[in-house]
Amino acid sequence: MELGKKIRTLRLKAGFTQEQLAEKLGIGPQAVSKWENAAAMPDVAALPVLAEVFGVTVDDLFDLTVEQRFRRIENRMDIEEDLPQDVFLEYEEFLKERAGEEPYEKRATELLAYLYWHKMNAFSRKAGRYARDAVRRAPGEKTCYWMLAQAERHAVWDWNVSNHHKAIGFYREIVESDPGAKLPYLYLLDNLLADHRAEEAEAVLARYAALPDVNPVHVGIYRAYIALARFDEPAADRIVEELEKEHPDDFGCLFESAQYYARKCDYDRAIALYERSFEREPRRPRFQDELMAIADIHEIRGDFRKAAAAYERIVDLLRNEWGMTEETELKDAEKERDRLLAKA
Repeated sequence: MELGKKIRTLRLKAGFTQEQLAEKLGIGPQAVSKWENAAAMPDVAALPVLAEVFGVTVDDLFDLTVEQRFRRIENRMDIEEDLPQDVFLEYEEFLKERAGEEPYEKRATELLAYLYWHKMNAFSRKAGRYARDAVRRAPGEKTCYWMLAQAERHAVWDWNVSNHHKAIGFYREIVESDPGAKLPYLYLLDNLLADHRAEEAEAVLARYAALPDVNPVHVGIYRAYIALARFDEPAADRIVEELEKEHPDDFGCLFESAQYYARKCDYDRAIALYERSFEREPRRPRFQDELMAIADIHEIRGDFRKAAAAYERIVDLLRNEWGMTEETELKDAEKERDRLLAKA
């Protein structure tokens, strides 16, 4: 429905004359007439007021389809670091309603998760910023250390807090309920290995390896990490070296090998493999994972200029391959580049 027709429909439904609507908006009645007859369009600034008068959202004025509203919600979260509270509540209400309707349940549920994750990240950034400031002001007091660790996902010493048994239990449920889906096995393995539960990880890997069309590189790299979880580093190194010989030009193998050596703090070897992986990646647009890892390694070593140069490559990638201009991801990369340049 055209905007003019929508305004007329909502006006009549509300029982307003053109003059009454104009009075509420602080404009002349001829302007309302022009809108309804498609002779003119409302100013952008008038749209929120119109929506308020009719008791609808701005999206409702344009009679968007559900899928169009889904896309607008997702795009806005991609672009903005933090949504205004009224916008958050509007999106939350809309998505919860759609989550109970066919055929929107899956998409609405995914976007609800994104919405809460987006808000959680916004609050985590704020909590981390103030907690850091509090720690700097009183480094001998424990008050904000815990909040900082939680907000920024720092390592935690207490085993009862840092272990992953709840995540492991969840992914086990998913594996058992849908044993043919490959992805849950990998998340289950990641959490088992983070807790050095090598025997269980080996049993899970055997089930994963028996599935059709599994990636042999994944199987091999998890065998290496199981060896590491048993504190058998020489065996783990041999497995990774054999993988590299078997798949010398496979960008996935190069990336996983780079990850392995980065975890071992063999940084020169890791950087070389990340560069080869990025160079050979067949997807376009490419992801930024390799470049972020290279930047992190340079920052760990204290070479902030090289770290900033890696982020400049990320900015270039996001602009030229992903076509980003205003997205949060691009702004974050630019902030990281500038932060590192300032330290250099």
